Amino acid sequence: MASSEIISHHVHVHANANANASENDRDIPPKITVHGRSHTTTPRSRQTTSPFPSTRFSTSTHHSYYSSFSKLWNFFHALYLRFVKQKKQQDWPLLRHQSSSRGKRRSFAVGGRVWYKRKRVRGILVVIGLVGIFFFMNWWMLSRLQDVGFSSKDGFFNGKFSSSVRGEWSKFAKGKRSQRIIFSRMLALAAHALAEGAGKHEPKDLWEEPLISASAWTPCADQRNWEPNDGRNGYILVSANGGINQQRVAVCNAVVLARLLNSTLVVPNFLFSSVWRDASQFSDIYQEEHFVNYLKPDIRIVKELPLELKSLNLEAIGSLVTDVDIKKEAKPSFYLKHILPIILQNRVVHFLGFGNRLAFDPIPFELQRLRCRCNFHALRFVPKIQETAVLLLQRMRQNTSRSGPLDPYLVGQFVVENEVKRKASQSGKYSRYLALHLRFEIDMAAHSLCDFGGGEEEREELDTYREIHFPALTHLKKTTKLPSPAALRSEGQCPLTPEEAVLMLAALGFKRKTPIYLAGAHIYGGKSRLSALTSLYPNLVTKESLLSSSEIEPFMNFSSQLAALDFIGCAAADVFAMTDSGSQLSSLVTGYRIYFGGGRMPSIRPNKRRLASIFLKNSTIEWNEFEERVRKAVRQSKQVQERPVARSVYRLPRCQECMCTSD
Repeated sequence: MASSEIISHHVHVHANANANASENDRDIPPKITVHGRSHTTTPRSRQTTSPFPSTRFSTSTHHSYYSSFSKLWNFFHALYLRFVKQKKQQDWPLLRHQSSSRGKRRSFAVGGRVWYKRKRVRGILVVIGLVGIFFFMNWWMLSRLQDVGFSSKDGFFNGKFSSSVRGEWSKFAKGKRSQRIIFSRMLALAAHALAEGAGKHEPKDLWEEPLISASAWTPCADQRNWEPNDGRNGYILVSANGGINQQRVAVCNAVVLARLLNSTLVVPNFLFSSVWRDASQFSDIYQEEHFVNYLKPDIRIVKELPLELKSLNLEAIGSLVTDVDIKKEAKPSFYLKHILPIILQNRVVHFLGFGNRLAFDPIPFELQRLRCRCNFHALRFVPKIQETAVLLLQRMRQNTSRSGPLDPYLVGQFVVENEVKRKASQSGKYSRYLALHLRFEIDMAAHSLCDFGGGEEEREELDTYREIHFPALTHLKKTTKLPSPAALRSEGQCPLTPEEAVLMLAALGFKRKTPIYLAGAHIYGGKSRLSALTSLYPNLVTKESLLSSSEIEPFMNFSSQLAALDFIGCAAADVFAMTDSGSQLSSLVTGYRIYFGGGRMPSIRPNKRRLASIFLKNSTIEWNEFEERVRKAVRQSKQVQERPVARSVYRLPRCQECMCTSD
């Protein structure tokens, strides 16, 4: 990405921003947006007059602390009165002696003043000491309140879970002072809520979509209303960059462009990325023959250029077109005006990059349908990936051999074999699982310009990463006044941390024993950063823990193929939850679930700006109110609506070009 693009991508001013406004399906950077409104208007949390805020699990503990404190105060008060009385008794003989030797009235007055001054000075010192002790004890008890609730006498926790939770929260309490975004109080409340709710029913709509309105939309992008394209104008080469998800978008856009320009598409090439470090090509991830044959009624596709064109220096003849030459989401008219003449003259054009270089609107109806047809029908994973993904799904479903609505499209022929096994043995118990895409890798953390509680050490580490991988952003940070990390967080521009993610899941009502499939690469901060998530939800697994070393070994040096396993694991889940709605994987998985899910595959797409306003109350908000506000924020994101103009069809395929309605 060029410097000018990153600058324009990061800084823009608008008066009324939406935290989920980016529909370009970015996978690395959330935008840095300077908003006209700096604060979100939200209802104030309920305040309490007690110095010990009441919680659902610590009421009895509060009383015990308050009783102990009262006894302590009474003890010090009695000690002070006794001290004053003793001082009077000690000084009284001296006063009488002074009275008899120097005159009764004068010596008494002088002696009285001396005694009074001594008493006042010592009394002040004693009062200062007592006040100091008072504030110290107050601070100590308030800090302890955040860690209560784990004693055996409360009956909330026992066995392995009790010890593990106590261990993790003691780590939080004894961590670095700079680690502020830990939410220890809220995590303690969440732990209690999960333990208390073990025997209760989950919220009614937790695993559901609004079925009636969602099921009204059915897939129909496979329908065609035109004659095949002969591709006579020339050849289009595409070298897609980024990870598997950016490459998928580039492939679909290239297919549409080939039809628009009546050109022949060469099977796309995938560039080696310094970030993803994967040498996989198209045929290593997708079924090439299926891709070519399925789109044959639409465009002509070949595997390589003719011999006479291979030897051409495309850059020298002006046929190399980079992302610098094409603005983001360029309209079809741009390609007809600037790219078609190159193809007609040189018979070939090579697009280098081409991730999101084609607009979603305005675009002709059939071209938009072709875009959906490519994404949802033409791109199928190779058998190697499908077969391993079946093992992953079976283990997530606790070996019940149950298949989901999306399995036929995700794992193809292997779902048929799976169905045969299921009919042969019906002993398995129905098991649902939640997939969570925790987009919290170091590239996202560095590009966001946010703080995540790691203090100076974290800032230096992210700055170093930024200088290597995002030099233009580093230059921008040094030369331009950007919003502060606190401002970015309040505007919902920061990815959710693992602590925030687990609080969201607990507030929504997912039980502690819920099986969770965690998608994503290396989490920034490692296992220690995941400690809150794994403590509250011990049935959390990854592809690495589900598959044996021999099963996952063929994929280990290919991040795109590993991402394909994550794609299948998330798309097939009973519920899919994301932490960054701008992530490419989250966008494509959500769209896939909408298109093939039949209204039965809900996705949780949180509004980070609204959640940020809730998390800002973490030191005072009570759990009941936290639950209510989080559920309301997430419930609104489940609303079924038609794709708005200019929004991504990969994420929101509910439009007449991609899906049909029964109305």
